[in-house]
This record gives sequence, C-alpha cells and structure tokens, in this order.
Amino acid sequence: MNTAAILKSVLAGGLTLGLTTVASAAGMQSKPMSMSHMEKCYGINAAQKNDCKAAGHSCAGQDTKARDPNSFVAVPKGLCEKIDGGKLEPAQKG
Repeated sequence: MNTAAILKSVLAGGLTLGLTTVASAAGMQSKPMSMSHMEKCYGINAAQKNDCKAAGHSCAGQDTKARDPNSFVAVPKGLCEKIDGGKLEPAQKG
C-alpha cells in the first residue's frame, strides 16, 4: 500500500470518528450544557454530512458540497483549528 493510500485511509477514519462523535452528541441543541464542550467547525463537512443550516439550505444533511466553508460540523472544542481547512467562522455571515 502506498503512502497516499494510507493517508487517505487515515483521513477517512478521522472523519468517520468525528461524525460518530457528532452523532453521539445528537440533541445537543435541546441540552445547552452539552454544547459547552463542542464548537462549530466550518469547512470540514463531507457531502450531506453537515450539522445544520447554511447558505442554500436550512437543515442538517442537505449540503451537497464537501468541505463547504459555510457548513459546519460540531466537534470537541480545540479540535477545529487542528483539522486542515477547519475554521471557527463561516466564509459568509448570514
């Protein structure tokens, strides 16, 4: 297996772990205390794996573009800026 394939596998595993973490934090909007250890991370979503509203749609899982700079995924605090392309603010406010 070459280095590029290994890196792709590691990245895919990391995204899967992140999405699993998000899935286990379901309902965090109804429980404000649990959101205290999470933050919105823009630009790291997989297609149709965003957590909530962004430009062009108003619901989770509706973003058709991967790594959309205006769609977020909830991640543990401090992790977002360690992920390539992760930003704490959307590209376009609104």
